Amino acid sequence: MNAEQVVEKILSQAKSEAEAIVAEANEKAAAAKTELDAEIADFDAKTQALAKDAGDDKLQRMLANARMSNAKRLLSARVEIMDEVFHQAKEAVNRLPDEAYRTLMTELMKKAVETGDEEIIVGKNEKRINQDFVKKVNRDLGTGFKGNLRLAETRADIAGGFILSRGKVQINASTDVLIDALRESMGIELSQELFAD
Repeated sequence: MNAEQVVEKILSQAKSEAEAIVAEANEKAAAAKTELDAEIADFDAKTQALAKDAGDDKLQRMLANARMSNAKRLLSARVEIMDEVFHQAKEAVNRLPDEAYRTLMTELMKKAVETGDEEIIVGKNEKRINQDFVKKVNRDLGTGFKGNLRLAETRADIAGGFILSRGKVQINASTDVLIDALRESMGIELSQELFAD
């Protein structure tokens, strides 16, 4: 074999090896590209899932906040309605016709009296609970009581009803206190009737 043939053989082998190296490199590049494409697709899917979860989470938080805000407004409106209902009840008791008002106050006073010698404190503008009213209640109390209730000279800042006072003990039967007590005892029941869904 001459020198030219040896060089040609070496070049041919080098070319074959170069082609094999290039082919192997192309295969590795294609495999790497395929793997990278799969990783990018996986990353993209995970990113979209995370974004969707974050969006869903944000949406859920927004919906929860909106529901809470609506519930607060609804509760506030219900409280306002209940306040108005009981305010009107107080006004209605205070505006009762004289005879009905006196009858109600007589019954309340008879139940509230403990010894029969209490002072009756009335509101600044009270005209229906007067000396004649007190005399009648004293007569109605009858046996077992001293029948010595008396109208106090001092007046209280109440819209209606009365306060029985004996020493340091006072029984507040003002319309404000009575209606507030009624609200506590039947507020839930009334609320359920007014706001039944």
